[in-house]
Order: sequence, then C-alpha cells, then structure tokens
Amino acid sequence: MKTNHHTHTSRCKHATGDVDDYCRAARRAGLTVLGFSDHAALPDNRWLSVRMEYGERNAYCAALEEARENFPDLTILKGMECEYAPAYRAYFEDELLGRLELDYLVGAAHFIAHDGAWLGVYRGITDAAALRSYAAAYVALIEWGLFAFVAHPDLFANSYLAWDQHAEACSREILRAAEAQGVPLEINGYGFRKPWVETPEGRRPMYPWARFWELAAEYDIEVVLNSDAHRPEDVAANLDDAAAIAARCGLRVADLSCLEPERQGR
Repeated sequence: MKTNHHTHTSRCKHATGDVDDYCRAARRAGLTVLGFSDHAALPDNRWLSVRMEYGERNAYCAALEEARENFPDLTILKGMECEYAPAYRAYFEDELLGRLELDYLVGAAHFIAHDGAWLGVYRGITDAAALRSYAAAYVALIEWGLFAFVAHPDLFANSYLAWDQHAEACSREILRAAEAQGVPLEINGYGFRKPWVETPEGRRPMYPWARFWELAAEYDIEVVLNSDAHRPEDVAANLDDAAAIAARCGLRVADLSCLEPERQGR
C-alpha cells in the first residue's frame, strides 16, 4: 500500500496546487492514502509568509471534505503541520484537533527559540549552541504527545554540515525522546529534491542525513515515509528513496491506519 501523510497546498504560500490537484496526482501515482498537512494557521498570524492565514482554516477543512466526496477511491486525511511554540499548544489541541476535528497533527520545528529570538532552522543551525536549542525544541514536540509523527527531525543538516560530536549529541537526544514516547520520526523525501550540499564527507542531500538514520538503528523507534509534496507532481516523489533508507538501516515503518476517520469512530 502506497501512502503519503505529508502534503501541502498553495495556501501555505510556498507550494503550488490545490487539494483536487494533489488528489488527481495521487490517483495517477497509485496512492491509497493521502494526508494533507498544510502549515498550521496561527491565531496571531505569526510567520504568515509560510502558512495559511488564520481565517482560512474552515475553507481548508471544507476543501478536504469535498475531496472525500469527489475521490472516494482515496483515503483523504485532514491534518496540519505545527511549529514548536508553547503558547500555541492549547490551540493545537483544543481548536485543531478539537473543534476542527483534524485527523492528525504533524510536529515540526522550522523556527526555534534561541538566544532570546526566533531562529530559522533552514540556514541558522551552524554551531553547537544552536544545535542544543534545536534538539530541545524537537524533544519538547515529541513529549507534547499531540503529534502522529514528527517531521524531518534531521532538518538541521541543511546548515550544520559536519557529522561531529555535537551533531551526534543532538541526534541522540531526539532519538532517545522518540523511543521513550513512542512517537514515529519521519524520513522526509523533500530533501532529495532540494539542492545537495557539499560537506567535509562529500556531497549529500540536505536531508535525509544518512548519518542520522544509521544512528537511529540503535534505538527502538518507528519511522514514517513521506514525500512532503509541495507540487502535485511530487505527491509520491522519493518515497522509494525514503523506504530504501529505512530498509538499509533496519528501521520499522509505522502503521498510521489508526488516523483514518473510520478507525477513530468518526
């Protein structure tokens, strides 16, 4: 069964296509489950350049409900991808999982609290102190217990290029938390489609970082395999590459069928 639980739409302002475009592409790619996880709207519209507006939440959910009618051969799931910011925890739980009845939430840290400010993860993780802040954010996300899985835990590899004692320590903190809490970690295919980086060990994808997942083999964790599609044509992209990492490292793939509405009693 071919599935993808990490899909964005044009509402997040850095993706293209709407819900139906992704559903048609998923059908062509032979997917059976398509989970949508646009970057969560926030009550104060923080980081608005990379997420839907607060007022778009109901329309987003309505589009997904309509797609369920239009594409009955697909299992379509309603989700959102949420940042680590403690001020929003009650909102994620009460509004997104509660009133809006989303099927699941994805945890991720694209911005982290560091040195009294918000630091962008994509280019900002360049020293040991930033890595410690990054690890703390991901550990807290895992320990919240709100998320079906945590997205791209190795995202720090975008800008921290050397696998050294600090990268290993950061990775172990995240892996220990995932093992303790039983929260799956995502092997994210989007990094394969981004420009590769030159590192002391040679050229590699921004992420997934093979070193991280080789270390993950030492822990009793599960993984999920997603394309993190930002274009309809990428809805199933690099799922095989993610699966190859899991197989090579001997990592168990999580069963996310529990997220489907009928299994939740809805």
